Amino acid sequence: MTPSTPIDTELIAKHNAGLEKDLAADYEHLGAVLARRGVDLEAITARIQRFAVAIPSWGVGSGGTRFARFPVAGEPRNVFEKLEDCAVIQQLGRATPTVSPHFPWDRVDDLRELREFARSYGMSFDAVNSNTFEDLPGQLSYKFGSLTHTDKAVREQAIAHNLECIEIGKQLGSGALTVWIGDGSNFPGQLNMTKALERYLESMRVIVAALPDGWRAFIEHKLYEPALYSTVIADWGTSFICATHLGANVQCLVDLGHHAPTTNIEQIVSRLIQFQRLGGFHFNDSKYGDDDLDTGSIDPFRLYRVFNELVDASARGAPGFDPAYMLDQSHNVTDPIESLMASAMEVQRACAQALLIDRDALEAVQEANDVMLAHRIFKAGFTTDVSTILAEARRRGGGAIDPVGVYRASKYRAHKTKERPAAAGSSSGIV
Repeated sequence: MTPSTPIDTELIAKHNAGLEKDLAADYEHLGAVLARRGVDLEAITARIQRFAVAIPSWGVGSGGTRFARFPVAGEPRNVFEKLEDCAVIQQLGRATPTVSPHFPWDRVDDLRELREFARSYGMSFDAVNSNTFEDLPGQLSYKFGSLTHTDKAVREQAIAHNLECIEIGKQLGSGALTVWIGDGSNFPGQLNMTKALERYLESMRVIVAALPDGWRAFIEHKLYEPALYSTVIADWGTSFICATHLGANVQCLVDLGHHAPTTNIEQIVSRLIQFQRLGGFHFNDSKYGDDDLDTGSIDPFRLYRVFNELVDASARGAPGFDPAYMLDQSHNVTDPIESLMASAMEVQRACAQALLIDRDALEAVQEANDVMLAHRIFKAGFTTDVSTILAEARRRGGGAIDPVGVYRASKYRAHKTKERPAAAGSSSGIV
């Protein structure tokens, strides 16, 4: 089946035609530069063509702050419309073939219809995400916790929801469940920290036992918010300990925003790889805390440092290394489609730059304790402009050399504004 294309392919071809000559010249020049460094440009381009990062279904809607939310015109009102927007991102950028759904935000009556709708756009589903941080009408409240609540009935409700998400994921063709809870406390003495973690492990054991063969569970930690004094799963250490207690198919998910400022995230990534507990990533960026800003917009060098660990692990065949990649951002003042396209490119950029590092040379100077040369070799990838590689990978994959330019020329947002009247509410927000 030929996938449907939300953007006119002739428009993409027309835009590409005006840029292909310069791209070819730039690509040839970069190839010559990299050849002098012993780097095969074609091999790097092929790797980038294969690289993929999942789109969060909630990411195509406007996010929000503690004070207000400013909806973008024509934003999706349901999961089918979310998939349409995700298809635009994939068609133009060629780096996001999967979507990570969130329930109950994306609940539908006919899951087969949803799966076929995604397939009609050439897309599939990544990890499913559960929601036990938000009350719904007619249910027990998560005000004082979910999987760790003192009331067993609330815990059972949260467990049941995660089991439901697994069943949904099976029908959608997913292979993983991401579990994030906002459980914690706002005042010293509010809860017994030890008992809260014991209840978490007790609840998670039921959920993990229900995972189908081949599935993984990703434990996501968060330093603070909504619990502002103590959070049950607050850091990678707690996440790691819980994962080791729960089973080999339980791994840690690293969100780049869920850490204290100045935290050495790449070292955390290294440790999780070493002990085979790295499940994957939620990519975003931050300045002060869990800001959920566009990936690479604040600290692209940090993203590069993280990918150094990932490329290194891949190159040496680290046991159990199979991370899942997903964007997780809140778009408050931009068009979410543009932000997600740009962010996917930034993830690709960091990967391509890390692939340029001369691993043999770096290892040699590390063993010799040559500090300055080691740093220079390491940083050489980051200081290389790989935009040409990303553009050529998109062109070869049938995408746009300039995705944002084509998107704006298509007037997709204006068309959807007419088709999608503003909804009273939205299932999008910060996760």
